[in-house]
Amino acid sequence: MSDAAASINRSRSTRRGAVAAGGLAALLVSLSIAISVGAVSVPTGTVWGVVANKISPGVIEQTWSQGRENIVWNIRFPRALLAMMVGAGLAIVGASLQAVTRNPLADPHLLGISSGGAFGAILALLHTGLFLGLLTVPLMAFAGALLATVIVLGVSRLADATSADRLVLAGVAVSFIIMAAANGLIFLGDPRASHTVVFWMLGGLGLAQWDQLIYPLVVLLGCGAWLMMRTAQLNAMTIGDETASTLGIAVGRFRLVVFVVGALITGVMVAFTGMIGFVGLMVPHVARMIVGGDYNRVLPASALIGAIFLLWTDIAARTIMAPEDMPIGIVTGLIGGVFFVWLLSRRSA
Repeated sequence: MSDAAASINRSRSTRRGAVAAGGLAALLVSLSIAISVGAVSVPTGTVWGVVANKISPGVIEQTWSQGRENIVWNIRFPRALLAMMVGAGLAIVGASLQAVTRNPLADPHLLGISSGGAFGAILALLHTGLFLGLLTVPLMAFAGALLATVIVLGVSRLADATSADRLVLAGVAVSFIIMAAANGLIFLGDPRASHTVVFWMLGGLGLAQWDQLIYPLVVLLGCGAWLMMRTAQLNAMTIGDETASTLGIAVGRFRLVVFVVGALITGVMVAFTGMIGFVGLMVPHVARMIVGGDYNRVLPASALIGAIFLLWTDIAARTIMAPEDMPIGIVTGLIGGVFFVWLLSRRSA
């Protein structure tokens, strides 16, 4: 019997290893294509030749022009890395929120967290100015996301909307209110700057720069590590508050901390890319279809799939209307809307 159990465990480990290896290979291929395609096509060999020479100068003989090198290294590579970080960050936030709310429809966009982040960023860009330098917009976006989280939790408690479905409804209502306030800030701001902000609100990766990638990277690694160390609590929360309480989890406190961590990740990502919706809704469902419901696997799978998804979404946004870049939020909104309808049909079936 023990031999059979050991054989089953080895088979599962082999299968998980194969899935992980396949996911990493898909990520690498997606990254290569994302850097290669665009208004100016760059061969994949050139892409990795440029990267290799930047890491170790002179390791490969340069056969490409300086213009192509600038396109690869200064424009497309940081853009692709930002897409990976944002996709991974929003996906793990969505997965975590779905666990602590026990609602498969929970998502930073639907719960108003993204809207709060956008409000804070708009306030900084149009009214307060960059009084803390480059950190101003991320910090203001986090403050806005955190404020939106507090408001959603307060409204749900005031309205006695403790059920999972009603919490999402409270988030949608608060999101509408915050976006109305954000539009008011745009209306009252400088018309010339407002045009840029409106485009930014649609979501995009075009402003990615090497010197700014450190901020979303640090937040993603720090908050992602914190969530990964609490997968046991997240698993317990998916069963129910009573079960989690019997396991010694301070349910209310843990849920609040997860919301704050989610607000931090979402706020920083929104600050650098604008509003990109539905990633946190869709990706965790795809991850659970592939690896099951254990959050030891759901969180890393969500991060990996989210990174791949946003890379391909950006590829689509850059090719649909080439040489113009379509705002990436439009593409994710179209895909997410269809997915949302499908998800609702499954729940009602």
